[in-house]
Amino acid sequence: MTEPTYEPMEHDEKLQWMLETHGWGIEPVAPSDREQLRAAYSYTFGLEALIGHPEIVIFGLAPVAARGLLDLIVNRLRLGGPLPTGELFDGLLDNNLISVLLDVEVAQFSEYFPALPLIYGDQTWRVRQFVWPDRTGAFPWDDHWPENMRYVQPVIGNW
Repeated sequence: MTEPTYEPMEHDEKLQWMLETHGWGIEPVAPSDREQLRAAYSYTFGLEALIGHPEIVIFGLAPVAARGLLDLIVNRLRLGGPLPTGELFDGLLDNNLISVLLDVEVAQFSEYFPALPLIYGDQTWRVRQFVWPDRTGAFPWDDHWPENMRYVQPVIGNW
């Protein structure tokens, strides 16, 4: 019996495969080193082309958790469920916790999204940050946001 062989995909092939298979994809980014301190995050690609919605970035969640949450968000958007921008909303998170989508200034944070120019080329692309609360419902801008989580979820969107 012969063993199956595995040939790893190049990065751009992986991106293209996700677009062809699902219509969109997720790019996880590892946390930075201590000099350029930045939390881990994941962001979508292909949403502009698929449903005309800005890409979405989530900080501070493991890629598998981010994938689950982004699947919920994209499925809701594909079914026509609106998600407001710049307003607190519920319906996505357990325990009636609220969340918010914030517009990101792409010109200021474009280096956070290296796959998007590969996907969109010269086309314009937009990004919104999904900001999640802690278990008590606090957000990163609240006074009672846990100090040990300040690094976990930076807010790059406009609040």
